[in-house]
This record gives sequence, C-alpha cells and structure tokens, in this order.
Amino acid sequence: MLHEPLHAQLARLGLRGAADALVRLQPDDALLDALALLLEAESLHRDSLAQARRLKLAKLPQHAHPADVDLRTPRGLGKTRWHALLSLNWLRQHHHLLLLGPTGVGKSYLACALAKAAIDQKKSVRYLRLPRLGEELTAIHAQGRLSHWLKTQSRIDLLILDDFGLVPLAPVHQPLLLELLEDRHQRGSLIVTSQLPLKLWHAQFHDPSLADAILDRLVHGAETVELNGESLRKQPPSPPAQDNATDRN
Repeated sequence: MLHEPLHAQLARLGLRGAADALVRLQPDDALLDALALLLEAESLHRDSLAQARRLKLAKLPQHAHPADVDLRTPRGLGKTRWHALLSLNWLRQHHHLLLLGPTGVGKSYLACALAKAAIDQKKSVRYLRLPRLGEELTAIHAQGRLSHWLKTQSRIDLLILDDFGLVPLAPVHQPLLLELLEDRHQRGSLIVTSQLPLKLWHAQFHDPSLADAILDRLVHGAETVELNGESLRKQPPSPPAQDNATDRN
C-alpha cells in the first residue's frame, strides 16, 4: 500500500535515483514504514525552510495573523467580507486589492495579515512602503540594478504598496511605477493601502497621461475595501472574535 506513494514522494523530493531503486529492491513493510517516516520528516523540514524564506523575502513590518484581525470594531469590514478576502480568490485571479481609509483603521495590519495568508499558501510576497520607495529607487539606479529590480518584482505573486499618496512619488520615479504595473499585468497582484480616496489619486502624478495609464492598470478590476471609523490605536484591545461575531458589512 505504501510502495506507490513513497515512490512519488521520493521523486517529489528530487530523489529520483532512490525512487527507481525502491521499485527494484521491493523492501518489506517494516522498512517501508521507516522510510515513510523519514520522508515525512524531510518533507516537513523542507516546507519549514521554504516558509522561513518566504517570510524573510516579504519583509513585512509587523507580525499579523488573519485570526487576530479585529472584526468587532465597526470600520466597514465584516466577517463575511474578511473571509472572502482570506479566500485569496482575487490573488489567484491576479486582481489587485485597494485598502482605503483614514489613519489608524488598520490598513497596513490587514495587508500584512493577508500577506501571511498568501505566504501560508506558498505564495511569494514583498512589502514596499511607498514614502521610502523613492530613496530605494535612487540607490538601486545608482548601482545599475534597476532592470534587475523591476524583473525581480514582476515575479512576486503579491506585492504590497503601503501608504500610497502619503508622500508623492518624485516625477522621475513615477514612470517606474507604470513599468512595474505593466510587467506584473496578469502575472501577480498588488495590495495598495492609502488614506486618500480614489478621486484624489489622479492628482498624485505630474503627468495626466501617465496618471491615466497607471490608474487604469491599478484600479480597473481591483477589489476595493473602504474602511472608516476612529483610529484603533485610541481604543482598548477587543476580546478575541467569536464564531458568531456580527457581520458589519
């Protein structure tokens, strides 16, 4: 019963020589059981290392877990909507997600919680804070690594652009945002957080034509969550959410 699954598992772990030998050796059940335990341990070890690499690559600014998201405080996010976002259907369809709302309502935390869910599904994630992106791009360009940087970002499944519009991106860097969006079209998703309503995004770009092109690729087909309410930083922590928590959609 174990013979065929073990052969497949050996092949999946890249041990094809051992997989072929297993067919020839025809070991007894005791050896097969021991081998199954060893392969399971190796598989778990590799999965753990891969998870650690994905978390390191993401460079998330805070530890956020989907189960810890506050669904009790009224802010325009209910249980049904949150679970729909956690399904990651938008990510699998290469759609973008826009998290909008005033400061302190938890936009960045929600983005990081969704990033953690994506990492758990073996997706690659990268966090970028837009107010600092200009400095990073200047340094990358000076080192002659701009093309490589853009190519690397295009391969990432989920890219987080935090705090759009808090500090306008310098005109010299704005075309790079268009390149980034173009390279990622139908290849990956974005989460963009912003305090600005969508109607003010166009004014963040110096060239109206460039703004049209960027927003067409960024907003068209994106899922938008508009949060509201008082800053969560001013409120005492809410108790853990219960399964019967009220949906506030």
